[in-house]
Amino acid sequence: MGENEPGAPSPAQPDKKMAYHKVSADQRAQGHSPYLDNDELQATALELEWDMEKELEEPGFDHFRLDGAVQHRPGHSQGPDLDLEPIQPSSSPKGRFQRLQEDPDYISHYTRQAPKSNRCSLFRILKVFCTALILFIFGMVVGYYARKKCPSPPASQEPNNPHIYREILKEIKAENIQQIYRDLLQFSWEDDVDIARKILVQWRSQGLEDVRLVNYSVLLDLPGSSANTVTLKSSGECFYPSGQQCSRDPKTLHSQDLLYSYAAYSAKGTLEAELVDVQYGTMEDLIRIQAITNVTKKIALLKLGQSPLLYKLSLLEDVGFGGVLLYVDPCDLPKMTDLADKAFMVSLNSGGDPSTPGYASIDGSYRQNRLNLTTLLVQPISAVLARKLLSLPEDSVQKDRCVPLQLPATGKKIISLNIQSVTTYKTISNVIGYLKGAVFPDRYVIIGSHHSSLNTYGGQGWASSTAVITALVQALTLKVKRGWRPDRTIVFCSWGGTAFGNVGSYEWAEDLKRVLQRNAVAYVSLHDPVRGNSTLHPVASPSLQQLAAESQSFNCVEKTRCAGSNVSSVQIQGDSDYFINHLGVPATQFSYEDIKASENSSFLSEALFPEHATRSEELDPSFSLHETIAKLTGQVTLKIANEPVLPFNALDIALEVQNSLKGDEEGVPQLLAVASRLRDTAELFQSDEMRPANDPRERAPVRVRMLNDVLQSLEKSFLLHQAPPGLYRNILYRLDERTSQFSVLLQALEHCKLHQSNETLQAALSEVLNSINSAQVYFKAGLDVFETTLAGKK
Repeated sequence: MGENEPGAPSPAQPDKKMAYHKVSADQRAQGHSPYLDNDELQATALELEWDMEKELEEPGFDHFRLDGAVQHRPGHSQGPDLDLEPIQPSSSPKGRFQRLQEDPDYISHYTRQAPKSNRCSLFRILKVFCTALILFIFGMVVGYYARKKCPSPPASQEPNNPHIYREILKEIKAENIQQIYRDLLQFSWEDDVDIARKILVQWRSQGLEDVRLVNYSVLLDLPGSSANTVTLKSSGECFYPSGQQCSRDPKTLHSQDLLYSYAAYSAKGTLEAELVDVQYGTMEDLIRIQAITNVTKKIALLKLGQSPLLYKLSLLEDVGFGGVLLYVDPCDLPKMTDLADKAFMVSLNSGGDPSTPGYASIDGSYRQNRLNLTTLLVQPISAVLARKLLSLPEDSVQKDRCVPLQLPATGKKIISLNIQSVTTYKTISNVIGYLKGAVFPDRYVIIGSHHSSLNTYGGQGWASSTAVITALVQALTLKVKRGWRPDRTIVFCSWGGTAFGNVGSYEWAEDLKRVLQRNAVAYVSLHDPVRGNSTLHPVASPSLQQLAAESQSFNCVEKTRCAGSNVSSVQIQGDSDYFINHLGVPATQFSYEDIKASENSSFLSEALFPEHATRSEELDPSFSLHETIAKLTGQVTLKIANEPVLPFNALDIALEVQNSLKGDEEGVPQLLAVASRLRDTAELFQSDEMRPANDPRERAPVRVRMLNDVLQSLEKSFLLHQAPPGLYRNILYRLDERTSQFSVLLQALEHCKLHQSNETLQAALSEVLNSINSAQVYFKAGLDVFETTLAGKK
């Protein structure tokens, strides 16, 4: 063949063929079968092809190119003939093919690498496994000793663990409350806004994260420039409300005690009329008096107590009286109390800013012209002045028996009553602090106290109230700094304008009404926690009575003086009013009181006396009673804020309803039938839903949330559309411990006696019937929802 013939080999081809045949011969010489040779050669070829591709990717092989193909020469059938085209020079000093030519045993060496590679893979897997096992054992050993030296947090770190409650409550100490109390009294002369600012600074300094000052411009009825007077026309003697004779002495004229002895929001002016003794102003008293005299435009001499003041004034206004002199009979006061020569202040405001009834006093709100909330001229007086007007001797005690004050049967008394108070718009401030919940931040447990709005008048109850809530803030924020947080949000409130008719709390709640209707879980009141030192007086809505009783037992573990008190659902004074009567929020309050001197002593707390600054320290020198109230309040608050299932008792509501239906009046049997159905449904709800939910093993989060939503609104069904003045719209609260019936039904029965008509009674029976039926339907709907949910899951 010529040099340029297609089949002619290149000069390099013989060398390659020789190398190939040499390799084949060497392999056969080792005793391998042709099949093994072929298999190994195929494996080797594949490995070489893969390695060649990898080497081509290495630097310096960018110009490597294979232009030829394998060719078979005719006449040579001994084996495959490798025919390669010339290879372009490479920058690599020694490629794989070059090493193949230089080392004939290269392929045989390479073919033995496959088993070695498998052995390496197994060795590497075993090595990784052993390393992991050693690390795992080492980690177990380290973890064991680390756990032994630094144990994990105990179960008490759970928010609802009683051990946590004890840790928090033990931080509340009497000496701390006493110090806070004394600090507050240092600026008691300042106005409402200044005191609120100081409380805000104090709460923030203790670590409460979100504290706000909420201001409202409201209509207040304040004392005039001079004290109101009462004049006896027969003698011309002029008296101040305390019983002092009128004087031109500037010190006397501008005395705070005299100026603030008035009825806020009373009618203003002068009235001269006959004085009529109406005693406590009950329906029987009015019927008796109307039978012997015409009372139109006359002045009633009325005793405070037995029933709400606003209710009694509405009756007096209804029968035609023109004015009222109001006093406290000494026989109704505790024996150790000496207030006979003291006049007092009352408010005739049922709640909130009178110029914006039912809506908040925010900028732009329409202001109604309501300077007077009654047509009556009302003036509080001391028992000393009442005795003078009645022409009675100074001493009312006969043979160790107190004789109630009463106008003699003979003789008329004509008096002149002069009332000059001033209505003006003032700014009041609420201090609102939030301790955000970790699980249900949209559910609020509200604790409320109040601060002074009357300068130095009205006693120091506000300082006791504020000192106790501040001690609670201090104890809770201390635990928060250590990593704890309640499940539900706790809202701390210090209200302004309480003495004028719970103005601050009403305005804030009206402002946030939609939010609170959905989010408010409970209200815990700290209104005047220490009014006496004889007995603990716990009050709670029916759904919270069991919790209030249990909290007393909890606090009594380390106390020696710890007689448990019966928990009742009765009307109370203070800023819980709106939450109970407009939002239907379960509420509770603990306070110390003196033993009631008589059955007529109810509602005497409506009077604000000018008690001196050391009054609280005289009642509780060691502040141990303050500490007890703070711990009881804290215990109830923590339980409500942290229990997975709200600690409300549905069955107790049904039992309270049944117990309030007494008598054989028309319509009562029908009410009892509806109340019986309510009890049956409540029992079913309690056993089928609440008991399983209290078992952690059966506690599903969605189911618990549904259950809590039902429990949260249990009392909303018992709100009447409208109630008589001074009576609760929430019919679950009785007037006092002496009464057992619904107060609205008692009032309707009295109205029937006065007006000889049962129309009011029928309307009241209908409202109560609808309330009970609504509650029963609500319970039943809750049960149906749970049954539907379970059926859907199944």
